[in-house]
Amino acid sequence: QVQLVESGGGLVHPGGSLRLSCTSSVSMSTYNSMGWYRQSPGKQRELVAMIFSTGPSKYADDVEGRSTISGDIDMNTVDLQINSLKPEDTAVYYCNARGDGTSYWGQGTQVTVSA
Repeated sequence: QVQLVESGGGLVHPGGSLRLSCTSSVSMSTYNSMGWYRQSPGKQRELVAMIFSTGPSKYADDVEGRSTISGDIDMNTVDLQINSLKPEDTAVYYCNARGDGTSYWGQGTQVTVSA
C-alpha cells in the first residue's frame, strides 16, 4: 500500500527558508512523477513543484527561482526547499505521487509564514 508522509512544516518568518520532505512507502521507481501541491483557505489546491522520472522539473511561476525540488531514490524521498518565504506562501502543503494512472496524496503539512 502506498503511503506518502510529509514532514518539515511549521512557522517561518517572512524572508526565511524551509525544507519539506516526503517519504514514500514504496520505491520511487514506481512513479512517473512526484511533487508538492499547496492549498490555502478558500483556494483550490495548486501545483508548487514536480519532479519527473524523465525530463526537467516543473515549478509554479511564483516559486520558480526561489525553490528547488529534489529526489533521493535510495531514500524514497522528495524534498522541497523554498527560500525567501512570503506570507502568501502560507498553506497546507501536500506531497503527490503519480504512477500507473493513479494519484496518491500525503496527509499534508501546514506552513505558516508570519512575523
